[in-house]
Parts: sequence; structure tokens; C-alpha cells
Amino acid sequence: MSIPLAVLEDIIDNSGVAGRIEALLPAGVRGRQLGVRTLLLGMLTCLADGRPAHLTRVHAALTTLPEADQARLGVIAGWAAGPHQLTYRQVEHTFRLMVTMLGKHQPDGAPTARLQAVCDQLLEASIPEAGKNATTALAADWTDIETWSRPPPRGGGRCADPEASWGHRTTNLPGPRGELFFGYYLSAAVAAAGENGPAVPEMTRRMTLTSCHQDPVRALVPVLLAMAAAGINLTDILADSGYAHRDADAWAIPLRTAGAQLIQDLHPHDRGPRGTHHGAIIANGCLYCPATPAALLQLGPLPPAAPAGDITTHDQQCAELARHKLGRLTSDDTDGYHRVTCPAATGKIRCPLRPASMTLARDRPEILTPPQHPPACCTQQTITVPPHIAAKTRQKHDYPGPQWRRSYARRTSAERAFATIKDPATTSIARGWCRQTGLVPLTLWAACLLTVRNQRILAAWQDRQADNASRAARGQPPRTRRRRRQATPATPP
Repeated sequence: MSIPLAVLEDIIDNSGVAGRIEALLPAGVRGRQLGVRTLLLGMLTCLADGRPAHLTRVHAALTTLPEADQARLGVIAGWAAGPHQLTYRQVEHTFRLMVTMLGKHQPDGAPTARLQAVCDQLLEASIPEAGKNATTALAADWTDIETWSRPPPRGGGRCADPEASWGHRTTNLPGPRGELFFGYYLSAAVAAAGENGPAVPEMTRRMTLTSCHQDPVRALVPVLLAMAAAGINLTDILADSGYAHRDADAWAIPLRTAGAQLIQDLHPHDRGPRGTHHGAIIANGCLYCPATPAALLQLGPLPPAAPAGDITTHDQQCAELARHKLGRLTSDDTDGYHRVTCPAATGKIRCPLRPASMTLARDRPEILTPPQHPPACCTQQTITVPPHIAAKTRQKHDYPGPQWRRSYARRTSAERAFATIKDPATTSIARGWCRQTGLVPLTLWAACLLTVRNQRILAAWQDRQADNASRAARGQPPRTRRRRRQATPATPP
């Protein structure tokens, strides 16, 4: 799908990155014919046309524009000898100056603040105001990008891309589920629909690129915190167990402090009982009664495409578990402390240690064997929970209940974002897609690619909304996606 040139120019101008980069570049004796604005426009045009991220393709994209646009953008300039069209060497020269200015003197596999700001501003400018206000929920994920360089030799030595390193990726191909690759990790935060809200265009709000020896989780946190510092509210952050398994100081605590609420899958090593606090069992980020059945505390998430009967049974067990959860009485104070009380005191279960609860209806669970030596959570009216209790696993909804399952299902927007940039039908970021080596070139190209993808997603969204409005005017239901099914073989007579 072709994107109008005027749209791409507006994105560059609204972001303001071209002027800021141009001001940082050294001024030569003779002025450069190719400016940063035109170079970025050529990169976006190249990717919008489905071409690979090669500078030769950028040169071709610029020199095939209409002659009036070439003259306006400086692709054709008036020299003393007459009109001069841009050469490939001039494209390479401006690109090299930009990469040098946005990089580090001693590369370490992480982007500079300048480079990250360019990515943030480009992506933010590619999203219309209506798209920014449609949702504040974000789905986080990372994927692999291979470098064009070959890995260093086994015996040691250098290669063409010293910033790249070995990483691990999961594949869906037959054989082993994982494999090694040589390159970088691309992290992205993609817009997701709000809980019980309408569908929204799943555009990428933020991205960052790091070498594989850097932790992609720790690299994404400052990018998200910068959004909050810029006045963009962080509400729901959806992430898989790769994020949730990190230390609380690396992921959960900074985002929670910034106002975000986490909806994340828990790593198998973090599920189930993980100690006690004043006698209450710490499990899956919550505090439960000491007499909670052990089988309920071992509940895990349902597998994909679970049968309806399994879903019903699982939901009933989660509801039973929720009755044993200590009830929260206060929100977090300025230091992160809050108070909870026994579930029998809130009328969720019947317990002999709370005589008033024994008058409740018999449809509530009853504690038949209370602790012989009741802990503080059973004897005190309330207990105080400090911020370090379940700091890593605490989240918005009880794990793995039905409310958590429905909310966590929105995380697939991040997976769809990576699927589109790895689709050979559009633009595949497989090895060879970009033949510049190093963190800065790949980061710039990845930011431009996600910017172009945002425009494609937005255009497809608008077309779909217009089609649904037209169908509604004709009294027809909205068009739905049909799941592809295998044909059932005919039964022989």
C-alpha cells in the first residue's frame, strides 16, 4: 500500500527531528546537497514502497520522484554547470554523518539519548491525536533482528559488526523450539484496546534496539518512563513472563511508581506459594488465608484453545481461590504500604476463629481445621503489607482468574506488530533486509519501518471503519474475519 509523500513529509516536520539532527552535523566548506529531512523522507519512501533498507534503494526512491518534487527537496540542485541530480555518494555521506552524530564514541550496544529521542519523536508524530487518546494501554514485547555481518570466528577476533552479539530466539519451525542468532533485540510498546473498550488501531508508540548482551527488559523501562515524564499517562502494561520474571527493581517497581498497572503472565518459577507474611500465604502476587487448599494455590493459566468445559471448571476454581484472598482495605500510601484483613472478616468465608463469620450462609467455603496457633493475619483485625511483599508478581487482576485472562489476551497486539514487519509479503526484517552494520543504522531503519507500519495500520483501520459504516447504513452487520478451516474429507460410500 503506497503512502502519499505529503503524509511522510508531515510526519518528519511534526517530529522536528530533521532540524535538530541537521543542527548537530558539521558544516563543511561546501554545503551538502542532501539534507537530513530529504534523507529521512527517502528512507520512509523506500520502506513504504516495500523496498529493503538499502541506501541504493533510498537513492532510487528519491531520484524517481516527480521532477517538481526533486527540485523542491533538493534532489536536483542548480550548480554552476547546470542542474545536478543527487548521487549515491551524497546519500552515503549524509547518512554516515547522521550515524556518527547519533552514535557513541565507545559503542556499548545501547542507544544514545539522542538516538532514542529521534525514535520516540518519529513514532509519536506518526500517530494522530485521535489515536493517542483512543487508548493508553500498551503491550510490550521484543523480537530478534539479525545483523548483515557474519559472526566473529570461533577462535576469537573481530567482525564487521562489533556491537552485535549472540542472542536466543524462539521459532515455530519443526525441531528445537529455540535457536541462536547474531544481532540485536528490538523492543516495542504497541497500543492495545482498553479493558471492555472498543477496538483501536494497534500502532507502535515506542521502540528501542539493543545488542543481545543487553537486557531488553531493562532497556525498555527508561523508554516507558520517559513517556510518563512527557505527560503521557501509563495505565495498563501487558507483558509476558519474560518481563515478569525480572527482578522487581528492573521492571515492576519503576513502572508501578510511574502509575502503570501490570497485567502479565507469571513465569513457572514465580507461580504458586512463595513464603508467608504474618502467616498469610504469598501466592501469585496476592495474600491468602493460611488454610487455603493447596490445590487452589497451584492453579495455573489455561492453555490456548482450551475446551469450554475446562474453562468453566477453571473459572469456578479461581472464584473459590478468590474467596480465600485477604481483602484490601486501603490503597498504597506515599511509601507503598497498604492494609489488608482476613477474608472471614469481610464475609467471604466461614472460619471458627472469626465467630461472626459462622453466621454466614452455607454457600461460602468453611475452614474446618483452622491453625492451632493462629498467626497475626488470623488474630489481628488488619495487617500492614509493605511494598516489597510480592513486588515482582503483584498485578492489576488476580492471577490466573478469568478477568486476568480476558485482559491479558490484549497482549497479542505486540505479537501482531512483529508479525507484520516479518511478513515477506510486506517488509521482512530477515537477515539482508538492512546491509548497514551497527546499532545506530539498524535503529534508524527500524524506527522508520515502524513509522511506516503505523501509517499502514491507520489506513487499513480507517478503511475498515468506513466499510462498517457503509454496511450499517445498508442494514448489514460489520464484516468479520473468517477463520480458515480445513475441508472435511468426504466419507466413502
